[in-house]
Amino acid sequence: MSFSTILTGSTGMVGRSVLLQCLESDEVSGVLVINRHPIDLSHPKLKEIIHQNFSDLSPIAERLRGYDACFFCAGVSSVGKDETEYTRLTYDLVTAFARDLNAVDADLVFTYVSGLGTDPNGRQMWARVKGRTENALLEMGFRAAYMFRLGLLLPQRGLPTQTGWIKVLYRLLRPAFPLLRRTSWSVTDRELGLAMINCVRTLPAKRMLESRDIGRLAYATADSA
Repeated sequence: MSFSTILTGSTGMVGRSVLLQCLESDEVSGVLVINRHPIDLSHPKLKEIIHQNFSDLSPIAERLRGYDACFFCAGVSSVGKDETEYTRLTYDLVTAFARDLNAVDADLVFTYVSGLGTDPNGRQMWARVKGRTENALLEMGFRAAYMFRLGLLLPQRGLPTQTGWIKVLYRLLRPAFPLLRRTSWSVTDRELGLAMINCVRTLPAKRMLESRDIGRLAYATADSA
């Protein structure tokens, strides 16, 4: 049975990976993307809302009804930010978005792209902030919530990378992609999208999904989840 989903972050590499897989999949009947800026993509299954304030969904609340899932793929780098600013742009924004969406319809499967090494008690600032965000989402009261602790994303398609240093990093790493593909902390863009789709289909018992779990979930069936 197919499902429909809300998706954020589709102007970035992670969100675009998931969006393209959703549009290709027969399991997904429709996708509503919420962005601050338009995307250069059209598809019969795709709808778009341009909304600037992710901390307040009340102006668009009625347009968010009737969906089965939310793939929250938007995020910012911690580079150059102190803990106060990063908390505002990560914990405050994501939890506010989720609370507003939960008020519209709590019977959703909510997936959040976190990061490898996320830990609410960790030594690194970003890991603590993302860990607090994960815990808040798990306690939000959705039908189910899953934290995707993504490691290295290996693009198989042409995907946007908005941050300059990420573009340089991926250009340097590209010759090593075949080797990196063998590691447990990397997944391809297609696998990430498939894993999110299968997450909604199979509702696995494990809620905190590391990269190796994401890779396995990409090929999961209802019996194996």
